[in-house]
Amino acid sequence: MFTGIIEAIGSIRAMTPKGGDVRVYVATGKLDLGDVKLGDSIAVNGTCLTAVELPGDGFWADVSRETLTRTAFGDLKVGSPVNLEKALTPTTRLGGHLVSGHVDGVGEVVSRADNARAIQFRVRAPRELAKYIALKGSITVDGVSLTVNAVDGADFELTIVPHTLQETIMADYRSGRRVNLEVDLLARYLERLLLGDQAAEPAGHGISEAFLAEHGFLKG
Repeated sequence: MFTGIIEAIGSIRAMTPKGGDVRVYVATGKLDLGDVKLGDSIAVNGTCLTAVELPGDGFWADVSRETLTRTAFGDLKVGSPVNLEKALTPTTRLGGHLVSGHVDGVGEVVSRADNARAIQFRVRAPRELAKYIALKGSITVDGVSLTVNAVDGADFELTIVPHTLQETIMADYRSGRRVNLEVDLLARYLERLLLGDQAAEPAGHGISEAFLAEHGFLKG
């Protein structure tokens, strides 16, 4: 688990094809690896990766086909900057929100505009994730815990203050940039809970409009 508070900006040092997937070396910059052991988790742009080698100034990790398919990791190349966060501990301040490091989908930056000293981003989520994104709710973008300031269908807006721009890779975002999205864990569990006994059925993986209508959630 993570908090969505980025601890350092690292960079991709190497990407090596290996048996159908990829082994990646992440240079960790100012991130303190003194308490990191083999097998520990580190979030890279919000994607939970396992450290399999620790050369000293970074770590090697294996990136599976599943991760390459479901995240924007495949867009990275040698030299790409990345957001880094070590897994939380029992004494970690929960300054953001609970983040699993399991990316739900890939969004796209639609627009960028100045907002006083902050930057206003509009991001388009995959259609199937729109129902989990709520005004003033939490969302994780490339591993950064953020507050949703406006919602319009599958689009949502973020106001990024100067500190966040300085401590993450978000200052480099431009229209067309693909970003990893993780929706709030509580929304995911609530959806499953509302299914009740239907969750055990083969098709019980999500809430349909018919289910919502049957239980009075849709009117008119």
